[in-house]
Amino acid sequence: MRFKLLLLSFIAIFIVSIAISPLKTSASSPGDINIAVAPQNPAPNQNTTITLSSYVDNLNSVMISWSVSGKKVSGGVGDKSFSVSAPALGKETTVIATLSLSDGDLNETITIKPSILTLLWEANDSYVPPFYEGKAMPSPNSEVKVVALPEIKNGSSVVDPNNMTYSWQLDYTNDPNSSGYGKNYFLYTSDYLDSSNDVGVTAQTIDGNSSTSGNIDIGTINPKIDFYKDDPTLGTIWEQALSDNDNIAGNEIIQAAPYFISPQDIRIPFLSFNWSINDQQIPVPIYSKNLLPVATQAGTSGTSKIKLQINSTNNIVETATKEININF
Repeated sequence: MRFKLLLLSFIAIFIVSIAISPLKTSASSPGDINIAVAPQNPAPNQNTTITLSSYVDNLNSVMISWSVSGKKVSGGVGDKSFSVSAPALGKETTVIATLSLSDGDLNETITIKPSILTLLWEANDSYVPPFYEGKAMPSPNSEVKVVALPEIKNGSSVVDPNNMTYSWQLDYTNDPNSSGYGKNYFLYTSDYLDSSNDVGVTAQTIDGNSSTSGNIDIGTINPKIDFYKDDPTLGTIWEQALSDNDNIAGNEIIQAAPYFISPQDIRIPFLSFNWSINDQQIPVPIYSKNLLPVATQAGTSGTSKIKLQINSTNNIVETATKEININF
């Protein structure tokens, strides 16, 4: 009985000693401190925030001082976050966080070296008519090419983009087959279920000391058709598309321009052009399937409905329809 009482007393004393033991604020190594930099690869002169955290130490009760290029600029108890402007391209800014722990000071050094990354994209197989001044947009299930143009300075010289490694992501999923040394471009097929795709990349120097990253959201657009008059003397009047209830007289040729449809060369027999006038199908020669000759008889007037439906035999989601009324 006395042995049990002594054992219970020992357990009680042990529990009490654990409960009143003070929280230790120390770090055995710099690895106990986590450092987050946002943005991870800042642009020149961009505001950059450094945040400290730890699973080992209670940093809320620690005196933390911040120094930039050897000069103390701020500090305080629990001052875990610090913001600074990134330097110019090719320059470095050194930030030191000093944590005053019970077993001594711990210095964490963060080097901010800005870089630039430009992402350019093009729709590889999107059709636009001649003299179109806009950008060819990708449609669902069409191929898109994205090119990365990183600018990282090593001293006064710019690192050759061909001598970097690239890690590509599509919709936040890594694509190892498209990543690697010198792979500064990325090819993908737009998803017909989504209205856009996010493409991201990280470009890194061979030594791993410098990197830059970025991403771009590329939207898709459904193909559309516009009609134009094809004048025998002036050629196609690209400046003005035909609108509903436009007038025609005599013999005219209407030319269809299927914007943003694939393939880029509409002469390739992947596309079927189905013309109709007043719901009656009109056959056209395969070599001029985007042209519809129309004629009006002298002394007659009225309105006709002209319709064109374009389908792709190679891509079931690639379709476009246009319908207008023409007065004569």
